[in-house]
Amino acid sequence: MRVWPLVRLSSILLLTGCAAGKATQRAINADQSAMPPNTVMLSQMMRELSAQPGFTDQLLGYLDKGQKNGAILTPELFDTFRKLVLGKDWSGLDRFPGWGIRRITRTVNAGEDLLAKHGDSGTPTDLKQADVGPYALDRSGTVSLDQPSEFPGFSDQGLVTKLSDAVNNGDGADPKLAPMHAESARLAAVLNRLSLNGYKSTEPFTATLGGQTATTPQALVQALVSSGHQVTVADARYFANFGHFHYNGRDVEMPFWLDTQYFVPTAHWWQRGRPLLVPVAHAEYEWIVTGPKINADVTFYFGIDGHAEFRTNDQLNQPWVMGRHAHEYRGAEAVEVTRLTGQMLRAYAYLHVAHPQLPFGGYYTLGVCQDVVGAIEQRMTGRTTLFPNTARTEYFDDQPDREIQRLMEAVPKDTGGAIPAPERIFGSLPTTDLQAITVPGLRNDLLRSEQALHEGRLRHRISVSPQALTSAGALVATGVVLWLLLRRRARSA
Repeated sequence: MRVWPLVRLSSILLLTGCAAGKATQRAINADQSAMPPNTVMLSQMMRELSAQPGFTDQLLGYLDKGQKNGAILTPELFDTFRKLVLGKDWSGLDRFPGWGIRRITRTVNAGEDLLAKHGDSGTPTDLKQADVGPYALDRSGTVSLDQPSEFPGFSDQGLVTKLSDAVNNGDGADPKLAPMHAESARLAAVLNRLSLNGYKSTEPFTATLGGQTATTPQALVQALVSSGHQVTVADARYFANFGHFHYNGRDVEMPFWLDTQYFVPTAHWWQRGRPLLVPVAHAEYEWIVTGPKINADVTFYFGIDGHAEFRTNDQLNQPWVMGRHAHEYRGAEAVEVTRLTGQMLRAYAYLHVAHPQLPFGGYYTLGVCQDVVGAIEQRMTGRTTLFPNTARTEYFDDQPDREIQRLMEAVPKDTGGAIPAPERIFGSLPTTDLQAITVPGLRNDLLRSEQALHEGRLRHRISVSPQALTSAGALVATGVVLWLLLRRRARSA
């Protein structure tokens, strides 16, 4: 028996990672024509600006400000990003970081261990994560929604930052939604304030509309419907835009890539294939209100700023993030989603006071935007279609709502290394038409993976590192070679 084919096999095992990386970059380069008009990739912006004295340091300093600017980079993630930029590894930027969610959350947990533990010493006036506008928590009050909002209109002041003559950070007004900003901002503040009725020693607050009185968010939705308004609560999905950069007037694609633990299908069964990487999705609930007195668009999510709250929803999304409504709720279902959302807000109020030491305002540790939406989706539909979920639900012991604790415990967890169901990976996407995806290289990977899923041949990795697999493969191949050599020598003797 010849042994050289086995030696060649060991070489294939050792070189697979390099070949996979080259294949990824070829796919990206070949697919850039699919990008939306007036859009560039982050790697192109950095390649062109890296020669400009001082810009690289300026950008890195801006990103390193962390939570203040909505960054989600742990120290290890930021160091990885910095090395890619300083090393001019533009292909690495195109799929940054490409880690599994388990690895990312481990870097968060390491940061927690360095911080002192604090008890529950907060009071209602210490609460900062929910914007209640002028409706203070330590004062009772009533607001009439029959009157037009006195909140100011939309302004991009504080939302858009000029980093250089060529680069801006932040998005301006959505021409469809921004004109409703005054009503949307008031409605968001009122929903936040009503959600916090009953929190600690908060004073009671009431909203009135059309002769009806509401002391809870769900009662306000009922009052809106009863007074002739149409209310739709949408479970919305987008690609998360973690950069919000604009370069010479063009949008900059800056997704945050996750390893799904699946392989992009290959032509032959013995080929290992590339890891299937997907951009992190953003999920939120959106209240779309139209009617005789109030026209508003309000959203709720637990964000990278550490805030779990109702917010206005009127900045313009870049086209590549796309967007779809996975579910729409009306009538009694809209009321129920609103009730659960208000309880989530109050639960996070307790958690923030109980654990002020958590990095990123509890983001990652208390979940990401998908956790809350996925937990409510499971209650409303019997299943969840969102990935990833990161909440360490033992923390939810520190809030009094057992219903919310059970909801958060029921959703699948992705921080322990378990393989996520493919339906959650595809369900998180902002479109069901994979042909419409414009992120270079992603469309073909997803189309091939979806076909393999339907044919029952989508493969996932076992829970060991690629380096361990490569080393194990090399050891096995070497052992087989030595065994055959010894066997041949024994036969010759």
